Amino acid sequence: MKKILVPLAEGFEEIEAITIIDLLRRAGAEVIIASLEKRNVQGFHGLKVIADTVLDEVLNDDFEMVVLPGGVPGATNLMGDPRIIKLLKDQAAASKTSAAICAAPAVLQKAGLTNDKKITSHPAWAGRMTTAVHTGARVETSDLLVTGQAAGSAMEFSFKLIETLFGKEKVAEINAGVLAKL
Repeated sequence: MKKILVPLAEGFEEIEAITIIDLLRRAGAEVIIASLEKRNVQGFHGLKVIADTVLDEVLNDDFEMVVLPGGVPGATNLMGDPRIIKLLKDQAAASKTSAAICAAPAVLQKAGLTNDKKITSHPAWAGRMTTAVHTGARVETSDLLVTGQAAGSAMEFSFKLIETLFGKEKVAEINAGVLAKL
């Protein structure tokens, strides 16, 4: 089973986080939700989630993929956490995929992963993506990075993660149940 980490920081974007977690679990991934400090974490719009664990408990685990939901201040809280930056650098060093949506691609940039890579992010954050080639696409892949634009592209982004991990056949299988417009 492929093990995926979804770190949640206070102020995360709920649509993005829940869509990522739900669809990856439907695909058969072991998705670990880890909050930065305490297991109870609140999204930007007030949704409260009880994380599976806290980040310190899984920092030494091996993950096939790390996926960062966006939202503000969620993404800025992730960006300000040195453990997240180190985790992303370690993923890249191990040739493993990192993914981010909305404002969270800025966290990938802070970790030094976006140099000359094609990425996308929320349009409001495009000007901050100074080391990457910002395409403005709804979903973008570049080497070991997958990025998504915003909450409105959360389904497409999550299905791209499934494709990256399991292939197009798994995307079709999962979409047969949810009927997303891909």
